Amino acid sequence: MNLESPKVSVAKSAEYLFNELSQVKNFEKLMPDNIAKFEVLDENAFIFGLKGMPEIKLKMKDKTPNSKIVLGAASDKLPFTLTANLNETAADATDIQLIFDGEFNAMMAMMIKGPISKFIETLAQNMNKL
Repeated sequence: MNLESPKVSVAKSAEYLFNELSQVKNFEKLMPDNIAKFEVLDENAFIFGLKGMPEIKLKMKDKTPNSKIVLGAASDKLPFTLTANLNETAADATDIQLIFDGEFNAMMAMMIKGPISKFIETLAQNMNKL
């Protein structure tokens, strides 16, 4: 299952956004209003929970300076990645798009497609809060 957020323009440099997103604690600023839990586990991992959904542990998987950050599920039960693609369009303007890629059975994919789509859209819209 592959889901993409809308591209969002942020009035910050790609370097600034990359540095902010490289610190997992900053993901708390991007979370939707219905967050029930957010806890930093270490410098590369955090756990979060939204009301009505199970808690998810994410950890930093890969970083390409100023262009890409990849977070992945810490559990093999629900294997997925969340990638932030950064594209600097000017010295103080960057386009960001989030890509969710996961391997789920058809039933699970049907159940989570809507909530995950809304979730990554909210994360993208909140990039201006960094």
